[in-house]
Amino acid sequence: MAEQVAAMVRVAPNTLELREYPMPDVPEDGALVKMEVAGICGTDVKIYSKPTVGSPVIMGHENIGTIAKAGRKFVERKGVKEGDLVFVEHYVPCFKCEWCHKGEYRHCDWTDWRYNKEAIRYGYTTAERPPHLWGGFAQYMYLPWNAVVHKVPDGVSAELAGVVTPMANGIEWALFDCGVGYDSSVLIQGPGQQGLSQVVACKQAGASLIIVTGTTKDRARMEVAKKLGADYVIDVKQEDPLERINAITGGRGVDVSLDCTAGAGTMPILLGIEALKRKGGVLLLQNEIAEFPNFPVGRVGVKYITIKSARGHSYLACELALKQLAAGRFPLDLIPTHRYKLEDADLAIRSVGGMGEDDVIHASLMPWL
Repeated sequence: MAEQVAAMVRVAPNTLELREYPMPDVPEDGALVKMEVAGICGTDVKIYSKPTVGSPVIMGHENIGTIAKAGRKFVERKGVKEGDLVFVEHYVPCFKCEWCHKGEYRHCDWTDWRYNKEAIRYGYTTAERPPHLWGGFAQYMYLPWNAVVHKVPDGVSAELAGVVTPMANGIEWALFDCGVGYDSSVLIQGPGQQGLSQVVACKQAGASLIIVTGTTKDRARMEVAKKLGADYVIDVKQEDPLERINAITGGRGVDVSLDCTAGAGTMPILLGIEALKRKGGVLLLQNEIAEFPNFPVGRVGVKYITIKSARGHSYLACELALKQLAAGRFPLDLIPTHRYKLEDADLAIRSVGGMGEDDVIHASLMPWL
């Protein structure tokens, strides 16, 4: 009998099932990666519960693994070889369109699973599509010719490399999209792995003031935020955040407001608008709010606010994130907090969503643990 690969498969909302798939053949331009860590974030929590995501699907889009087998052309094109520890981006782009040539394949139609039924994206593509292994919640993952891989720097563990996706998002959103730099003042709403990564990115870029908001249940995370470089943390359940921000900034407000609350409603957006400086601030929104019928367009216009939309990361952001992990300047090992076996994937997802184990920031699913 051919060798089988174990995987935890999402078969229905909030339901995982352990299944086996045949070990795929590896062509000259493909590879097979032995999974070391599949990071779990707030996106996984939302996907897990939604009926709209195709089933069955092997979840896992923050993937670190060792190249177990690679074809000759794959090695030549990607610059990695068997035995290398790599970060595999969840995008599988066409490498033909203008976005791909810019390294911005997050916008490539081949990666847009919402509108393109033929799109491949790790953690989202149905496991019914051969060779089936399209997600990190498995012992192995298949890499086609157009997979995007980054070699993990020497000295960076697989567990620490598991946070490269939120780190890359932090660099993309705060630095590239919103222009955070020397002497910037920043409000970061939400101290989860995305928010904490924004703290590091902003501090590294030279921000002079970083304020992080959260709730009482985020106490441990806000302590980590301070250790990573946040100047102030605000518990929005205990004090008026806008009053506190005005007191901290002398009424001036901040230059940039970053929403990292993973869809906490309209309140963070309203706070972000009011917390921005009187003229010319930048507001970053995540695409979690389906409707906002009373959006304060007038305030946005009067305050001359620029609105940016958070959407993934670029190739350069990933490379810079890996360099940041290797530099050791920040205690980034505080972000990966919990390890889980493959069969404990349900607990891992629920814990990241605040419905399982306590004080989880970033969960590492380790199929061989």
